[in-house]
Amino acid sequence: MEDKYINKIAGFYKQRKRMPSYAEIAELFGFRSKNAAFKLVNKLVDQKLLKKDRKGRLLPGEMFGSLKVLGFVEAGWPSPAEEELLDTMTLDEFLISNKEATYMLTVKGDSMKDAGIISGDLVLVERTNDAKDGNIVVAEVDGEWTMKYLRKRGKEIYLEPANKKYSKIIPKETLKIAAVVKAVIRKY
Repeated sequence: MEDKYINKIAGFYKQRKRMPSYAEIAELFGFRSKNAAFKLVNKLVDQKLLKKDRKGRLLPGEMFGSLKVLGFVEAGWPSPAEEELLDTMTLDEFLISNKEATYMLTVKGDSMKDAGIISGDLVLVERTNDAKDGNIVVAEVDGEWTMKYLRKRGKEIYLEPANKKYSKIIPKETLKIAAVVKAVIRKY
């Protein structure tokens, strides 16, 4: 029974790129009042199919975009594959720790190819002022933007590409770290 409700709400979310309001849920299901929508939402929240933020607005729950984690695959020598449902998770749960500070950028260029980041990839980045040596960062260097490894050697701070045909970038005036790369997304 909940599948019917979740499927309609998920369809609304997919089409409009946002969760419906209580009034829109009432309209979606032909309820005469927002109170009926409120009761339905609370039931779906209790079942972890939907979530609410601090202000009571709806958020996608565990069943929105969740994928089954079925087991392991050998990346070394081949072994018999066994499929066993281990868990379910959304990509947001797996990749994003601070949703408000996270955004995606499309990669252009080949300076990070040896780090496995190529032109056309999407990088998931998180705004932060706390980048550490070795992080891949999005930074503004002397007024221009780039993505490189952050390197700190004593008092020297510079950006290092992951491609031998490029040189390290030592800022002449300013280096501002905007974000740290958290994940690379590539579609085959």
